[in-house]
Amino acid sequence: MVKYWEIETEIEKGYLYIMCGIVGYVGEKNVAEVLTKGLSSLEYRGYDSSGVALLADGKTKVYKAEGKLQNLKDLLATKESEIKTANVGIGHIRWATHGVPSIKNAHPHTCNCGKLAVVHNGIIENFKELRAKLEAKGCVFQSETDTETVAHLVAQKYNEVKDLKEAVRLATKELEGAYALCIIHQDVPNTIIATRRNAPLLIGVGEGENFAASDVPAIIEYTKKAIYLDDNQVAILKADSIQIFDADNNEVKQKVELLPWEPIALSKMGYKHFMLKEIHEQPDVIRNFLSGKLHSATEPIKLDEVKLDKLKLKNLNRIQVVACGTSLHAALVGKYIIEELCEIPVDVEASSEYIYRKTVTDEHTLVIGVSQSGETADTLTAVKQSKARGSHILIITNRPDSAMAREADSLVPVNAGIEVSVAATKSYVAQLMAFYALALHLAEIKESADKDEIQTIKNELLLLPQKIELLLSKTDKIQKCARMYSSSKNFIFIARGINYATALEGALKLKEISYINATGYPAGELKHGPIAMLDETLPVLSIMMSGKVYEKILSNAQESKARNARMIALTDSTDEKLDELFDYVLNVPHVHELISPIMAIVPLQLLAYHIAEFLGKDVDQPRNLAKSVTVE
Repeated sequence: MVKYWEIETEIEKGYLYIMCGIVGYVGEKNVAEVLTKGLSSLEYRGYDSSGVALLADGKTKVYKAEGKLQNLKDLLATKESEIKTANVGIGHIRWATHGVPSIKNAHPHTCNCGKLAVVHNGIIENFKELRAKLEAKGCVFQSETDTETVAHLVAQKYNEVKDLKEAVRLATKELEGAYALCIIHQDVPNTIIATRRNAPLLIGVGEGENFAASDVPAIIEYTKKAIYLDDNQVAILKADSIQIFDADNNEVKQKVELLPWEPIALSKMGYKHFMLKEIHEQPDVIRNFLSGKLHSATEPIKLDEVKLDKLKLKNLNRIQVVACGTSLHAALVGKYIIEELCEIPVDVEASSEYIYRKTVTDEHTLVIGVSQSGETADTLTAVKQSKARGSHILIITNRPDSAMAREADSLVPVNAGIEVSVAATKSYVAQLMAFYALALHLAEIKESADKDEIQTIKNELLLLPQKIELLLSKTDKIQKCARMYSSSKNFIFIARGINYATALEGALKLKEISYINATGYPAGELKHGPIAMLDETLPVLSIMMSGKVYEKILSNAQESKARNARMIALTDSTDEKLDELFDYVLNVPHVHELISPIMAIVPLQLLAYHIAEFLGKDVDQPRNLAKSVTVE
């Protein structure tokens, strides 16, 4: 058996792996327009500069701009006469890793002669060693990036073999790390070479045109057919053909898959921000998730892609859940539900911590990986480590076509649709729904929970979309509360039991988009240190959903009130005495205690949104954050 520390990982050396945006196009459309529209669809990932390279009039022409993509569009508008003949091009939005945000460090990068251009997502680990060798051979570098190393290396190989695909294949054998690459060369007209390793890249299949992109939104307007490249495969894209070769230069046939999204998903649909739209989409996200899985409270949950029968469950002695960020908070709720209904011990750990220690994981362990994108590098590594030790792998993801899903023995797709805003909202609710469905499914197989209780929970899930719609129809009080506390410098969220994770997620949403220092605590821990911070300037938001810990959290809130904290309650209780204790009471429809994390998070998402909006922040693209990012 492979030992966990022997498994090759893309982040073992502790680098920063940012997935920016790539678009490539070959065809008869306006190339610059296709590239910039595709990049616009990837802006949600976060970026600091952009650029395109086009083959026009037999020459490679590169245009770059710092800052927002509109700066690049404005530049290209002045170059229409230069680029009107182009029929192939590659584009990129960059998040700085090597070198400060600047035009010289922006992609695309070129070789010394300027004929070859490359765009790149990922990290080249050994770029310093390669750069030294290339400089010794006369290559002159213009940037501080790792990507320029690829341009010089491929150009050198091309000069030797006079075949661009072969040059890329040979060059990538010398690269260590993660990459998705698109490359053009003015001596090879009407052609894009694309390849990947440990970074997403797909090929869009059109009629008389073809595309390359790092994610679906960049091409969904033009085609619904795609090929997902495997690691180390190299693709030759021409307007009328696609050829794919493996690392040993054997041509392979890849499956053409239908893309799941409509272009309308990328529209704000009249909402001011994507985040607000996605919050309001959550009732439909729940309906979509339940469709085909739960028809009535009296019928069993159907999870066809979960391959766990009674015998396998009997042999399980533990469950481990690995995730990052918002997905980690969903996992904490999942732990509570599974232990409550299934009586199996569950551990939850940040993937970035999990992969650097010797974990007690074997064939008697179910390992659940949770990731919106299904490409989160450290979660993917954790999954691979566990799989090598014989564990059954179950993946919860919004992308059933992702690398993580392909490692799965069992799969729960969350069906949330594309989420444009960097701050996760509807994908979090969808992940929670996945944990509820999984816990109910396992409980029914094990017969470990009371049947009436299971039926009650199912009925609550079926009613949940209507209750959230009712909440979303009356948000005036949340907006007033947001305005009242938008000038706060610090914020505390407290809860107990299953909603401790809700406090963490509510605090995360607030600090992500408003930059207010917000922290979530188990309410009982306040008196073990944090209570020292309380005074008349500090808001304390108590999540007080009806259930076995309601009176306890009420007591903790009274402790905060006694220290003159500014008090906010989020509750489904109708107790009028709460008005005496709290400055603001945010009421939500009553739900079963186990279901309350879904109901409770919606007003916290709205509170964060409205505070950020009042402060004039960039809600959908907060500073220093990207939609798809792994920091280790």
